[in-house]
Amino acid sequence: MLKPLTFLVSLVPFAYVLWQVYLLQTGAPNSLSADPGKEILLHQGEWAIRFLLITLLITPLRQLTGWNSLQKIRRMLGLFAFFYASTHLLAYVVFLLELDFANLTADIQKRPYITVGFAAYLLLVPLVITSTNRMMRKLRKNWVLLHRAIYGIGILAVTHVAWLAKSSYADAVAYGAIVVLLLFLRVFEPKFGLFRQALKPAS
Repeated sequence: MLKPLTFLVSLVPFAYVLWQVYLLQTGAPNSLSADPGKEILLHQGEWAIRFLLITLLITPLRQLTGWNSLQKIRRMLGLFAFFYASTHLLAYVVFLLELDFANLTADIQKRPYITVGFAAYLLLVPLVITSTNRMMRKLRKNWVLLHRAIYGIGILAVTHVAWLAKSSYADAVAYGAIVVLLLFLRVFEPKFGLFRQALKPAS
């Protein structure tokens, strides 16, 4: 039940965008503002980093609470992070770049945060490719080392958000604080078992 529910809930942000596009096309009131393409771009990017951080949160949360069922949805959440990152990139190519790849170099020079964001996206690709049980068995210890790159991806994603911010850095600060907290939890991961044991009432 947990996996189907997670799948449906994870689709809600995408369904919301589709609904807003439908409202826009029919002339009904919508939340896409005067620049719908940019609004869609930002919306998908926000959910990409949110799913990335939620994916990072699963392991420490599971170890702190002992709720091992959470591990069953970690892969799905990671794939949704990639999905929203992909739609974010697609929105950039279609709405901002307008499929004019000849201007890509100039756009990167003008907006270097694009390079940082694209680097984060490229680093996600091998994690998605190796997310299957077969690849996990094949790579063994190397799989764990490879998938620790997700922390670096989180840092790049936060840098991307901070760099493109023009007036408010609230989101970047909040996301950055979460990444720092998750890295802190990662360092103290071996202590979680002792922490749970200490919380158990004496028999």
